[in-house]
Amino acid sequence: MNYCGITAPDIANGTGCRVVLWISGCNHKCKGCHNPETWDYKYGKLFDQDAKNIISQWLSKPYIKGLTISGGDPLDRTDNELLEILDLCKYIKNNFSNKDIWIYTGFTYEELMEKSNNIIYKILMEIDYLVDGPFIKELKDLSIPFRGSTNQRIIDLEINKFHIKKKIEGQS
Repeated sequence: MNYCGITAPDIANGTGCRVVLWISGCNHKCKGCHNPETWDYKYGKLFDQDAKNIISQWLSKPYIKGLTISGGDPLDRTDNELLEILDLCKYIKNNFSNKDIWIYTGFTYEELMEKSNNIIYKILMEIDYLVDGPFIKELKDLSIPFRGSTNQRIIDLEINKFHIKKKIEGQS
């Protein structure tokens, strides 16, 4: 999996001061996207231990509230790349349990739940907030926090963990 950058401190992509990992690759190609260079899955550099160390150094600072994974689309990936994201989320939860994790995706929550992909379900179990839905230029609204268009939602996944767990267990 490639990434095109790590920004910190960042206050535009979730609550508080955050670290943002910008993943490369997105098939949504939303009209008016603010970072179309991230559409290319080969853009940037390979996510490796050095990148993980940079994220860890930032997360160790008491004023950093958490990690945001954006892009591109972190959930528009191969299973192997999704496993990398799952491993990163587990690492953060195990080593920085007081930090939250946000993920931005162009898929809706409902679309993710229909994918029948246990790796995505397991990622959703590890993260705290999902900002879902494609950016729609005609619905652009600069007055809403942490989103680009009014169709996008900030979903607190804690209230959805029961349903996600049932999906993992093979029940609807």
